[in-house]
Amino acid sequence: MQPIDLAIVVLFLVGNTLFGLWHGRSNKSTGDYFLGGHKLPWIASMLSIVASETSVLTFVSVPGLAYRGDWTFLQLAMGYIIGRVLVSMILLPMYFKHGVSSIYEVIGIRFGPEMHKVASMVFLVTRTLGDAIRFLAAGVVVQVVTGWSLPLSVVIIGTVTLVYTLSGGIKAVVWLESFQFGLYLSGGLLSIAFILQSLGTPLPELLASLAQSGKLKIINPDPHIFTRPFAFFGAFFGGMLLSLCSHGVDHMMVQRVLGCKDLGSARKAMIGSGFFVFFQFSVFLMAGSMIYLFMHGAPMQKDREFAYFIVHYLPVGLKGLLVAGVLSAAMSTHSSAINSLASSTVNDLLGGKVSLMTSRLVSLVWAIVLIIIALMFDENNEAIVMVGLEIASFTYGGLLGLFLLSRSSKTFHPPSLIVGLIASMAIVFLLKFLGLAWTWYITVSVLVNILTTAAVEITLFGSKTFKSR
Repeated sequence: MQPIDLAIVVLFLVGNTLFGLWHGRSNKSTGDYFLGGHKLPWIASMLSIVASETSVLTFVSVPGLAYRGDWTFLQLAMGYIIGRVLVSMILLPMYFKHGVSSIYEVIGIRFGPEMHKVASMVFLVTRTLGDAIRFLAAGVVVQVVTGWSLPLSVVIIGTVTLVYTLSGGIKAVVWLESFQFGLYLSGGLLSIAFILQSLGTPLPELLASLAQSGKLKIINPDPHIFTRPFAFFGAFFGGMLLSLCSHGVDHMMVQRVLGCKDLGSARKAMIGSGFFVFFQFSVFLMAGSMIYLFMHGAPMQKDREFAYFIVHYLPVGLKGLLVAGVLSAAMSTHSSAINSLASSTVNDLLGGKVSLMTSRLVSLVWAIVLIIIALMFDENNEAIVMVGLEIASFTYGGLLGLFLLSRSSKTFHPPSLIVGLIASMAIVFLLKFLGLAWTWYITVSVLVNILTTAAVEITLFGSKTFKSR
């Protein structure tokens, strides 16, 4: 890193902080702080969704998947698009109909305050674990760039993020993420362009070479769909349900579209994000394939491929620009997690009647919790991106089942719902032990949730209570 690179990094970090502090002046209530006063443009919300779900994980792991393997990861992204269409058709109308600040209020309206709090707690646990992985992923990038230890990198990222998150709220988060999405996507494209110029070989010839060696394979016809997570049907169907859950029953993602002015804008933001994610994955997979050619397929440490290439091969200026973009995007992603965790805590657990100062204090607590838990994680023999997705699969099925039951006309009591929710999460541990591909976890857990809830309802309360409202 040359002085000009470091100057660019510092400039972007300071700019992010000042932008968040400036936006903080317009926050007058918790509605402004958590929903942006329902004035968020749908395009900004759409780009914010993309940045939140993929920024750090995309940068760290996706190029490495192409470097070590092929493009079969795109099968998940195909399912993502369908999943978001389903969210827009099934769940978003319900959220806007009730005018909720937190999506788990819908559960409370349908099943009572006890289930409202239970659903929120499941979200808080899931989001905390998932974003601890994201903190770790961001720390990996900083470690490669700076040479600092992984724990120190996590602490620094969390601390800098905290400065502007407490002040700016969701408006600062959404606008920063929208800007950073364009920045780090441009960085990926510029990296590809740099490699093409360095190799001096026409792109069609390079693509032909990659295709001949199987590095561009997208569809995996493997018939072992229940044990291989990237067999096509399992990956596509799993991606569809994962997206239906992550963008339909995870408050962090839905919070962005709740900030839009109406249902139509929310639908455009939600569905559009699926196509942008597909495009983004394609860019970073291409970057991984190009790095493979540039490095002649040399063995490299897992999840470090792209970061290593940036630090050691990109020219002065471009290196700093890309590193600054990645770090800024990483921190804005974490800030959105902090804000959504605080939003759910305030609206679901504290009843929503708290001051703006209390909301900021809750955000502070969650920021500290995320940093601590991230420090407890360590890398293992799986790509970090896959670990993050697998963690979500343990609880998303139970939440989705709960929301689907809320749309039923049948009567369900809290004890039945809680048993069904616990069973849906417990079954995932059994499925993992049995070796079922993680892309099927959500499907099975949703079915277990619904069937168990119905069975317990009949057993405890009799078939007469299991009737239409």
